[in-house]
Amino acid sequence: MPARISRQEAREAARQAFEASLDRMMPADESKPLKGAKFIDWENQIEQMAQVVLPTVLEQRALLEENAHVEQAGHCPYCGSPRTYVEKQSTRPEILSPHGPVVIEKQQARCHGCGGSFSPSGS
Repeated sequence: MPARISRQEAREAARQAFEASLDRMMPADESKPLKGAKFIDWENQIEQMAQVVLPTVLEQRALLEENAHVEQAGHCPYCGSPRTYVEKQSTRPEILSPHGPVVIEKQQARCHGCGGSFSPSGS
C-alpha cells in the first residue's frame, strides 16, 4: 500500500492550516483590527504561524511517503530472517523538528527469528 492519503488531501490539510493562521494574523474582515503595532509583534505572529503550518506540512508529507504503510515487514535488519510480521498496533511518536512538534504514525515489526523489533518502513 503506498501513501496513507492522496496528495490532494495533504495539500488541502496544509492549505487549511495556513488559512486558519493567516486569518488570525490578517483577518479578511476589514472591521476586525490587526494585532500588533511594532515590527517585532508581526515577527512573533509569523513565528506562531510557522509553528502551526510547518509541522502540519511535515505531517502531511510523511503521510504521502510510499512506505508510510506497509503490509509486509520484509527481512529482519538484525538477523536477515524472512520470518517477520507487522504488529497490528502502530505508534504515534512526537518528533521535535526545528519547526515544532510533528506527530507521525509509525508501524512496528517483529522478527520471529531473533525477537528484534524494527520499523518496516525504515523510518
